[in-house]
Amino acid sequence: MAKQRHAHHGGAWKVAYADFVTAMMALFLVLWLTSQDEKIKEAVERSFKNPFATVTKESTGIVPNKDTAAIKNSSGNFDSSSVIELNMLRKIAQDLVNSLQGAEQNPQDEPVKVEPIPEGVMISIFDKSQRPVFETDSAQFTEFGQWVVSTLAWQVSRYTNSFRVELEGHTEKNNVPKSPGHGVWEITTERATATLNKMLEHGVGPTQIRKVAGFADTIPLKGLEVSDPLNRRVAVLLKISQGNIPEL
Repeated sequence: MAKQRHAHHGGAWKVAYADFVTAMMALFLVLWLTSQDEKIKEAVERSFKNPFATVTKESTGIVPNKDTAAIKNSSGNFDSSSVIELNMLRKIAQDLVNSLQGAEQNPQDEPVKVEPIPEGVMISIFDKSQRPVFETDSAQFTEFGQWVVSTLAWQVSRYTNSFRVELEGHTEKNNVPKSPGHGVWEITTERATATLNKMLEHGVGPTQIRKVAGFADTIPLKGLEVSDPLNRRVAVLLKISQGNIPEL
């Protein structure tokens, strides 16, 4: 019986030791946080407040390491708190794209594509002939197009103060609208504007919008021929708010 009691209670010290080590780790973490500068504290606070604030692949924890503490690009330098905002933004965009792509069986039929850009993400909404977003030679949405853009708008409207929105209309070369005097510049500008109006209708704040433009057939997607129909799209660029981007 004595041996059985000893075997039953012999592991208690291990549990107590594990609790002690956990408490010490928590203490050291608190002491470390209190010694950091304000930007690090803000980044940690933001990561607890927002579940989408994921870390980068290169990071070893909540705060990016020295190689990712600053992201340099043509727009300026991003500090560690901006890195977290970028990853939050990309997580939101990817969740949105997953919800829009969930019903598609063939990857080629996917209506949207998300790509990272230095300041955030770019979401391309494709106007494909087999499942168009717009009526032919028009800026009028199809029923499917209304669903795609309204779903996007709902996601964007949840983060009014987090990022700004830029809209760009594009098309492929040799796609000449049938209406006289209504060329590719007009149709791409009108489609970007229609996307803007639909997003505003579904809750996006006017203060989030920073640019609405049509680029005709001048900017094909990378790796595609200029005449490829996949170039017929509206690009929605979600970027960190201007106030959060340090100037050069």
